[in-house]
Amino acid sequence: MITANPEPQRSLKTETLECDLAVVGGGLAGVCAALTAARAGLKVVLMQDRPVLGGNASSEVRLWGLGATCHMSSNNRWARESGAIDEILVENHFRNPEGNAVIFDTVLLEWVLREPNITLLLNTAAFEVAKSDDTTIARVKGFCAQNSVLYDVGAKLFCDASGDGILGFLSGAAFRMGAEAKEEFNEPLAPSVEYGELLGHSIYFMSKDVGVPVRFVAPSYALKDIKKIPRFKNITAEAGSHKCHLWWFEYGGRLDTVHDTEKIKWELWKVAYGAWDYIKNSGKFPEAANLTLEWMGCIPGKRESRRFEGDYMLTQGDIIHQRHHEDAVSYGGWSIDLHPADGVYSPLPGCNQWHARGVYEIPYRTMYSRNITNLFLAGRLVSSSHVAFGSTRVMLTCAESAQAVGLAAALCVRDKLLPKDVAEAKRIKELQTRLLRTGQFIPRVPHKDPDNLAQSATITATSSLKLSRLDPDGTTKQLTRGQGLLLPLLPGPAPKVTFFADVTKPTKVRVELRTSDRPENHTPDVVLGTQEISLPAGENQPLTLAFDATITEPRYALYCVRANEAVSLRCSGERVTGVMSVAHRFTHEHDAALDVETYEVWAPERDPLRRTFACQIDPPIAAFSPQCVANGFARPTCRPNAWVADFSDDDPVLALAWGIPQTVSHIQITFDTDWEHPMESVLWPHHSGLIPFCVKDFRIFGDMGALLHEEKDNHQTRVMVTFPKPVRASRITIECLANWAEQVGVRVPPAAIYDVQVYGSDPTKVV
Repeated sequence: MITANPEPQRSLKTETLECDLAVVGGGLAGVCAALTAARAGLKVVLMQDRPVLGGNASSEVRLWGLGATCHMSSNNRWARESGAIDEILVENHFRNPEGNAVIFDTVLLEWVLREPNITLLLNTAAFEVAKSDDTTIARVKGFCAQNSVLYDVGAKLFCDASGDGILGFLSGAAFRMGAEAKEEFNEPLAPSVEYGELLGHSIYFMSKDVGVPVRFVAPSYALKDIKKIPRFKNITAEAGSHKCHLWWFEYGGRLDTVHDTEKIKWELWKVAYGAWDYIKNSGKFPEAANLTLEWMGCIPGKRESRRFEGDYMLTQGDIIHQRHHEDAVSYGGWSIDLHPADGVYSPLPGCNQWHARGVYEIPYRTMYSRNITNLFLAGRLVSSSHVAFGSTRVMLTCAESAQAVGLAAALCVRDKLLPKDVAEAKRIKELQTRLLRTGQFIPRVPHKDPDNLAQSATITATSSLKLSRLDPDGTTKQLTRGQGLLLPLLPGPAPKVTFFADVTKPTKVRVELRTSDRPENHTPDVVLGTQEISLPAGENQPLTLAFDATITEPRYALYCVRANEAVSLRCSGERVTGVMSVAHRFTHEHDAALDVETYEVWAPERDPLRRTFACQIDPPIAAFSPQCVANGFARPTCRPNAWVADFSDDDPVLALAWGIPQTVSHIQITFDTDWEHPMESVLWPHHSGLIPFCVKDFRIFGDMGALLHEEKDNHQTRVMVTFPKPVRASRITIECLANWAEQVGVRVPPAAIYDVQVYGSDPTKVV
């Protein structure tokens, strides 16, 4: 029992914490910054003002995390984000293929809690900053209402990943809010005043079929006349059932999206409950009789508020023209996605989206404050114009960039630097190298690491795929739209590709060979050849695409057949790493005055529908050699960048050999978990949760056949094998025993490996 005598005043219980890096904000960006810094050796405090991690991706908001893959609706092939965020997505995909937001919460919490260098403060809102001088943060205070504790956190470095930028705001960091004029950065997509200068918030809800009729009585604050929403006809009974179909329930773009958040939330509740009242009680949706409102968001998902100024501000031109930056440390690929400020009350379309031809680079200089010397920026508040923010704001792009912040912080602590110092050319090279060690993908930056022993090894394998055919499985695909096969070609004459067609009536088909304007892009905007081929009626007819074209450098090319409903192509149940069938989805057309050009979008279907086409290839494509595992790229770019064993190899083995014994303590292997799969974190169901290409069982041997490691049931992209004590070996072999293809029900080659790194000491530690 506690008895407290009256006092004039009491103080809160205070806990003082000291760390290397204090991260404010526990969305996907804050989580990935904290994880990456902690793994590099920093002591990290992660302060999150909500009861769970994930921000907009958490069970409180339930928006799926997404980024450069664009739901597979762009030309960004094999574009899923990498590093720590890939680990999280792959784990969630494995455990949670149905897309349960609560399960995703558990994955995020587990990933953070298992890092001993992270102190996690949930339900703790930052509210005060102390500075040692005008440009330096010394401490941040946060209050946890759940335990009535005030946390006073001191750090060498700080990272604002809070979305609204509470840490940057309190510290006096330069920021912007609203849209720049077209003239400031020469951005033709900059919006007019009528369109609005801010993106609003959205709120989501979900329903459940309980098997019996359910009555709904709307609260008094629900919107009474749904026709006040210009797009009310887009409301459907299944809208709240399993996906956020009503993402366009958006509001607040003409208000202060920081300080008016509660006002915005109430308006969104008014709209959402009014929509549900309309679904249940208008009589227009009899199929909704057994639906109950299972969940309504309690906080809105925020899109835009403050954007802080770094030493560089990303703009429309950086994205659309895929500009190169020497200090690139991450990438984006979502469209420039701008919404009318009036949101749900606007008569305009819910969004306008403009895509680049491929992924774009994000420079490190956007990730620290230009005037607060020890403040990193992560998440949607990084240094960008309003137009560029339309792309950089999405969660997986934010997470990818935040990983660069985590490692940059480690370099700062090790060398007693400030964030700006890391932007120097020599230090950027080290940052890039260390990011690539962790699996980060940086466009056009290969992993050339002098400490990686694999790069000095002679690399061989028991076999390498020479792709000459994909066998039919009895299914067909009608050419209601253009279809084709995206193949990796090496320098030389373009090979002939023969498809097999079922034709219902005599017809002519147009076939094309296409490639992209840049070797690393996959937008098929350059036509290398076109033909028109006559086909009689009949089944299983060879359709040979042979073009007089020469490939001058490694790149992907699209062998495609244009739409013709009289023709169906035979499909194959065989799939190969770095090979993909795609279909013409739409043509990206915009006025040239907007500085966005016209091109076609060819994209694959989602699993389980994604199939390749049965074909024969002459000469065979030999782009899958064992040397690919040390070429510096761990995903398809202009080539597959993977060793792929032959279909017939019953015991595929990859070997790395040196002339003299090497000291080996760590081996990192990157397997194929299908970089094309978006792995949306919540709400989108995923077929099986297993990736057929991924090697599940493998063994590692040293000299004289000594077994060094054995692993079973792996489902992760990257596996870091750490030996209890370093070993001496002149030869390392990796024996691939099985993948997940049999469980998924497709046939793939028995082994695929993108990357192997071999080190004599721990490559992850910086401090």
